[in-house]
Order: sequence, then C-alpha cells, then structure tokens
Amino acid sequence: MKAMRLHGLGPITEHSDGPLVLDDIPVPTPGPNQVLIRVRVCGVCHTELDEIEGRTPPPVLPMTLGHQVIGDVVQVPDGCGLLPGQRVGVAWIASACGECEYCQNNLPNLCPGFEATGRDRMGGYAEYMTAEPAFVYPVPEVIEDEAAAPLLCAGAIGFRSLRLCQMKNGQRLGLTGFGASGHLVLKLAQAIYPDSEVFVFARSELERAHALALGAVWAGVSGEHPPHRLHAIIDTTPVWKPVLDALSILLPGGRLVINAIRKEGHDVDQWLRLSYPDQLWMEKEIKSVANITPADVREFLDIAAGAGIRSEVQVYPLEAANVALKELRAGMIKGAKVLRVSEA
Repeated sequence: MKAMRLHGLGPITEHSDGPLVLDDIPVPTPGPNQVLIRVRVCGVCHTELDEIEGRTPPPVLPMTLGHQVIGDVVQVPDGCGLLPGQRVGVAWIASACGECEYCQNNLPNLCPGFEATGRDRMGGYAEYMTAEPAFVYPVPEVIEDEAAAPLLCAGAIGFRSLRLCQMKNGQRLGLTGFGASGHLVLKLAQAIYPDSEVFVFARSELERAHALALGAVWAGVSGEHPPHRLHAIIDTTPVWKPVLDALSILLPGGRLVINAIRKEGHDVDQWLRLSYPDQLWMEKEIKSVANITPADVREFLDIAAGAGIRSEVQVYPLEAANVALKELRAGMIKGAKVLRVSEA
C-alpha cells in the first residue's frame, strides 16, 4: 500500500521536497483486538507540524502521520460491535490503560499511558491502518467524507475547549487563531449559544474575512482591543503573545482556554512579562486542553450531524501531503486541509 511517512525530525523549511516520503509498505495485519480500516480521507492537523519539528514526544520512526481518519471497516475482531463495510472515524486518542484514576473517571485523555494515532500508532496518511475498536467511531451518514475528517480532531477538541469555557448563552466569546479548529468552534458556538457574540483575532486578512463571513461580529489582530471585553476566550495559536493579549481583554471572572499541545519557543520570554494586576487579577482563569476523550468525539459528531456543522476544506491527493503541510506552516489556511487517500 501507499503511505506518506516521516523518517526524521526537523524544521519543515529545511526539507526542499517536504518532510514526508511516499513509501510502498505492506498492508498492516490487525492484532487480535484490532480493526483493519481502508482509509478514504485523512485531515491535516497543526499537531503534525509539532510532531515533525520535535515539539511533542518523539514518534516512533518511520511513522505514518494522520489522526483525522475516515474509512471503511475491512476486518473486525469478534464481538466488537463494528461491521465490515461500516464507515468509521479514528481520532487522536489511540489507546489508554483503562485502569488508572483518570481512565476510571472517564478522562483517558489524561492517562499516563495515553498513546496517540500517528505518533505512537500508525496513522491515516496511508491506504490502510489498524485501530482498537474502543477508539473507532461510527460516522453519521449525513456528513460527507472530507467534511467529516476535521470533526474528529479540530472539531472535537474545539468542542472540548468550548465546554471548558463554562459559558452561558449570551456571554461573549473570543477566538484567537482561526484555522481548522477556530472555524468549527465559531459554528458550534452559534448552534449552542445563539445569543452569544463571537470575536475573532487572526493574523491574516483572509482568516479575518473568513470569520466575518461565517458570522463573527468583529475580527482583528491579536493585541487589538475589541469593542467589548469578553467572558471567555479560546486560544489556538502556536505562540505565547496572544495568551497575554487575551488575558488583558477578559472580563473579571473570565476564562482563557488554551487549545494547543505546545507553544513554539521563539517568543517564550513573553510569558515572563505577565502582569498580575493587568492580566490575571480579578479571578481570571487559565485552563489548558489535553487531547480529547472518546465521549467528546461521539458527542460532537452527533451535534454536528444534527446542527448541520460542517468543515470547510481544501482537498489534496495523498501524494501532496507535503504541499498541505508546507502551506499550513506558512499560514495559508482557510478552514481545514484534507488528504483524499482512496475513493469510497
């Protein structure tokens, strides 16, 4: 089968052709408690940049990236509840121990034995992959392949972030960064909090125009002050400065939710400039998001199906994965990027 695989870590800019190599490798043989899946499409995520450039725990190399997978079940273990031919999704969480205090409290995303698809287990930038049944999700038929793939990570992590904001309908929400997750959170907020205004902070004019077209009431760059202070803000940027900018425009008692696995290091000293009276006082809170749970994925897919929430996507062939990654690194973003791996 064809697979776009990562053989070494390093800055994407140092690779003239791209960090991934198109390899011809054997179709994986599923273990006794694994499902074999034929991949239709796979979303491209900013987390893949973090993996390639060494900001996450290092993947096993060579690694097939990709954790926003839509495909068809080919082979299943007995009694798993899935059927051959069924269309399913696979997300970031690939496995957890099932025994620690976090797993016992429905928080496998915090499990110390957490393993990730496309980092610890082979992912969806390939024609076939395997996965554990507990982390394979039936996908509502009303959502087409390309639109469904980003829902499994960008959408589900956005859903978890919005829930952690602890907002009420009518309160104002800010979004710093407006890529794959941001545009889905905007649509989700409109569905769940119809009376809440959404304010967007994005670095490019294209992203700001996209936000306004989707219904944001205001769009500016990080550091600008919107017409009103905000009750909650979700940060999806890879750098520190927007965190400090966001804290300065929160209302008393407001909450900032940081939806990022890692912050890039070139402005890390910005964090040392936190002003307690200006940015954190008055019972403001900072909350991070760590991964997603299976419950997040299942619940969000149902909400997306019922509310008509769909990803806006740019589609690339599997062989163009490097093009998609380079564009993502360069900030050429409108919605989400998805690889078409095989036809339905």
